[in-house]
Amino acid sequence: MRSLKVIMIMSIAFICFYFGFPELQERENQQELASSKTQTKTSISPKKEESEEQQKSSSEPQEEYKYDLSGSIYEVIGLSEKEIKAKYGEPEREDQSPYGYTWWIYKQDGVYTQIGVEGGKAVTIYTIGPKISAEPLLTGQPYESVGDIFEISNDVNVEYENGSYQFKLSQDDVVQRPLIPLGKDIYMQLYFDQFTERLSSIRLFTANVLLVHQPYEVYYRGELPNQPLILKRDWNKIEEGVEQQIFDITNMIRNRFDKKSVTWHEKVASVAFDHSKDMAIHNYFSHISLEGDGLKERLKENKVYYFSAGENIAAQYPDAPSTVEGWLNSKGHREALLNEDYTHLGVGVYRYYYTQNFLQKPQ
Repeated sequence: MRSLKVIMIMSIAFICFYFGFPELQERENQQELASSKTQTKTSISPKKEESEEQQKSSSEPQEEYKYDLSGSIYEVIGLSEKEIKAKYGEPEREDQSPYGYTWWIYKQDGVYTQIGVEGGKAVTIYTIGPKISAEPLLTGQPYESVGDIFEISNDVNVEYENGSYQFKLSQDDVVQRPLIPLGKDIYMQLYFDQFTERLSSIRLFTANVLLVHQPYEVYYRGELPNQPLILKRDWNKIEEGVEQQIFDITNMIRNRFDKKSVTWHEKVASVAFDHSKDMAIHNYFSHISLEGDGLKERLKENKVYYFSAGENIAAQYPDAPSTVEGWLNSKGHREALLNEDYTHLGVGVYRYYYTQNFLQKPQ
């Protein structure tokens, strides 16, 4: 028997005060909100059993989708690099991921899209925006109506190569990020805003990518796909890409709620990165460092001047989309994401630790 367990957690700190402007009287009013969510991933490997002959491997995908899907998003998985460029054009940038594929980033017509490319083909896609082509799904669609179209279950079975896998979704998973088998060896993850009960964004995976991510509790017979080997020199590029993705997705969500986009702040990003790295290296998770410094002290030390500030942190989420959508579904983090007073944002990522620092700067 083998067991894997990963805990995904997040927390928020909000501080509002005037600091660092000689012409202003210093006023401090600090409030900290904290919420934590845990998500476990457990894998159990009983005695090996021979696969039944009637079980299909992923090398024999179904001919058709299980549902009537007309949106262009469903045509992306399997496209070659040439076909992706013919459809979307040259990517705005290419971000390395820790999962073996490279994210191609597109921002077109109010839609933000990440296409994961590995071995010359698209293996995953994430998209968010008011005009995504995902019929019969629409951004902002009520959860209840999505359940009328797709079968949403707590248990999702995956047959891949010589293994059998079952993802166990908690009730929170079913409500916030259900997993739906589409056929053709493709699985769809839907992110819902639990406060509005409406569809926020969409992700598609191949079975292999889904099993590498392991976003839910999983039981399996066989072997899990190997995790890619990441060299130390590669982490800098991966982390920088995730930081930009968190920034982009944050602004997409702010725009959805008619909030102004925040501007990237490089110095604050450095402050955020240092805190993520400190948490990872010293194995703690808090807005307050082991030396007792909070966001206020970190910004002061780096001579960052502002009217108000807020901080979201998270750990052990697999990537940028899951992290930001997780913050959106937590009351305190959501308040920071959608605070209309904030004008600037710095994001710092170290391995699987994430920090975003918001600022209200004087106009």
